[in-house]
Amino acid sequence: MFGKRKAPAITSYISNPALVTIKPDWKGTPIDEDGLFMNHEHPWRLEYSKIFKYIFHRNPQKEIKKQDTWRMPVLKNDQWLTDPADKIVWLGHASFFIQLSGIRMLIDPVYGKLPVGARLSDMPVDPNKLLNIDYILVSHAHYDHCDKNSIKLLTGNNPQAQILAGLNLNKLISKWTGNKIQTAGWYQQYKLGNGPKITFLPSRHWANRSLFDVNTTLWGGFMIEKDGKCIYFSGDSASGSHFNDIGELFQNIDIALIGVGAYAPAWFMEVMHQNPYNAVKAFNATHAKTFIPFHYGTFDLSDEPFGEPEQILKKLYAEDKIENTLKILKLGEVFYFL
Repeated sequence: MFGKRKAPAITSYISNPALVTIKPDWKGTPIDEDGLFMNHEHPWRLEYSKIFKYIFHRNPQKEIKKQDTWRMPVLKNDQWLTDPADKIVWLGHASFFIQLSGIRMLIDPVYGKLPVGARLSDMPVDPNKLLNIDYILVSHAHYDHCDKNSIKLLTGNNPQAQILAGLNLNKLISKWTGNKIQTAGWYQQYKLGNGPKITFLPSRHWANRSLFDVNTTLWGGFMIEKDGKCIYFSGDSASGSHFNDIGELFQNIDIALIGVGAYAPAWFMEVMHQNPYNAVKAFNATHAKTFIPFHYGTFDLSDEPFGEPEQILKKLYAEDKIENTLKILKLGEVFYFL
């Protein structure tokens, strides 16, 4: 149980038969010999020995991190809640508010503390003010993306909101709410009638709530399209060819929201998250017009200093390593579509 484990092998493919798969050559989301979801490239199993090594390892950047006084700026002016314009607002970590053509969406709502990992930044808005929400998108089951209290609060205030997630995640979320839930496999488009087109997309990651339910639910990202505007949310992801595939499949992405934090130590994190250098490569592969980074500065989840992701991104932008535009948001700052 605690030694190195054999990489999983694909034995079958699965999808939601009620939904359309938009990638013509896609067989479905791969399943391994244990009936668990797996990455379609770079197959990997969680090694329990590495978890314990990570828990007890010494951070070589400990002193640098201790002296790092950088904290995420937070803007608490919430007038954007009543502004009808198309917009994106970063609420912290992987949580976003998105409004397109009057349709209001929330991604990965986590508005309180985590079981592990101190919260470093305040919420820019009272979550009770997040009303008239049409869709709640949940990328995967990890606690920093799928929070019971936040989902219960939101669905209690927004009983009309539909939840969109990956395969099998409805079994968890339905314990918390009676709101309608749709689940999709990779490259599948949710049935939303006259609403936006939202597609669930691959990411190189994993999912669990405990050591005993690893990869029983599916993880991924989202593409959101409405009235000629296109927003890509990567979810948690390590490097992979799926970024190239997404850039080829969606050739007019306006905004790419891509994670840039929780990457140290590399021996543990590199199979699940990207450092800023690889996140830039991922953004360039999508050919999106604007890169908005996330997944840093809200929770203390890894070894790197809190301000390091922004420092690296600003350096890479100054060196013209980032194609098109880099937009670093403050929490609560509004990004308006032109």
